[in-house]
Amino acid sequence: MQRPSETTIMSVNLRFGLADDGENAWQHRCQAFAPLFENCTPDFIGMQEANNFQTEYLTQTLPDYHVIGLRDPSPPTWQNNPIFYKKKWQCLKHTHYFLSDTPHMESKLPGSRWPRQCVIGLFKSEEKRLIIATTHFDFDSGVQTRSAELILKFLTEFPEEVPVILTGDFNASPGSPAHKLFEAHGFKDSFTGDHSSTFHGFTGEDLGGHIDWILYRGELRMTHARVVKEAFHGVYPSDHFPVLCRFQSRVP
Repeated sequence: MQRPSETTIMSVNLRFGLADDGENAWQHRCQAFAPLFENCTPDFIGMQEANNFQTEYLTQTLPDYHVIGLRDPSPPTWQNNPIFYKKKWQCLKHTHYFLSDTPHMESKLPGSRWPRQCVIGLFKSEEKRLIIATTHFDFDSGVQTRSAELILKFLTEFPEEVPVILTGDFNASPGSPAHKLFEAHGFKDSFTGDHSSTFHGFTGEDLGGHIDWILYRGELRMTHARVVKEAFHGVYPSDHFPVLCRFQSRVP
């Protein structure tokens, strides 16, 4: 149960909704998201691989939330990195970036398979302020490190004194160069010492590393962290396990 002073953050890769996943296709597993969110009650949900029809469905499923980070208009195959947030929070500022040297136009880094993105928002609830970011890294280690450098640069456009929570699918495990770079700039890993797999390929079994991270920096104390490995109505929401953390914060 979440205490009133706590803020709950979730990161979930939705799995590209147009993928040919057979019995795990979006139309079969979308029903799992309502009980997932009801069970976890996150204040913020950082998402990856979100097609427009997926975010439209989730907007209807989450009437108590607002959303930022949607490209409008966008091609039917476009994958957004939205942040859903409870309506008790006010978004003071938000920016969408491409992970490239031209972050405000559709583009990608050399060596990146696709254009990768990051969404950052500054939020306020009563006297509490938080910066929430979500992203999806490419597969190449060098591209990942350069992407981490860019996110650190993008964060300088937001108030330095406000705590930051960074969520995403980083396609790399803790200990990677990108992970070490974030740690060198003051970020802590919510799962230090307990890095179970977050990729399961719809099997429910640990198949890969802990590639979905929740990192944090600033006046925050992590009180709870878990990888959500349950199925809902007999269905896994995604081929990634969602990641959930709770934080207590002091007013900066």
